[in-house]
Amino acid sequence: MSFNQAVAPPRNPAARWHLAFESLSPHASPCRYLTPTRWAAMRENCLDFIDRFGGQAHDLGWTAAQLFGVHPDHGTLRVDYCGALVVGIGTVRGVETERVLFTRTSAYRNRPGQEWGPTIWEFAAKAG
Repeated sequence: MSFNQAVAPPRNPAARWHLAFESLSPHASPCRYLTPTRWAAMRENCLDFIDRFGGQAHDLGWTAAQLFGVHPDHGTLRVDYCGALVVGIGTVRGVETERVLFTRTSAYRNRPGQEWGPTIWEFAAKAG
């Protein structure tokens, strides 16, 4: 590869998701009403999920927006547009066809009328 050639992004969706989260600062919340402390925990939980279940989630048909989406204008303030990892609290213990399992709760992707917002990294890029 020559010096001038750009490095192509990974083809693996989970690897792309991981890179997108790595590009977001753990200290600066991408959403106005998401505290830096809550953001840091969410970011770590998302990276852990991607490392352990990202490939499986993709194979089950989960999209980036269904996992990491936020409202296009209000970020995490409007949870009706948010993805499973944005509304879920804590470490993920499993992923299934229609739900992500957390220690005490689950987040579903098959809610009637659900609209998914852009991913949190797309939201951050637009706001930045």
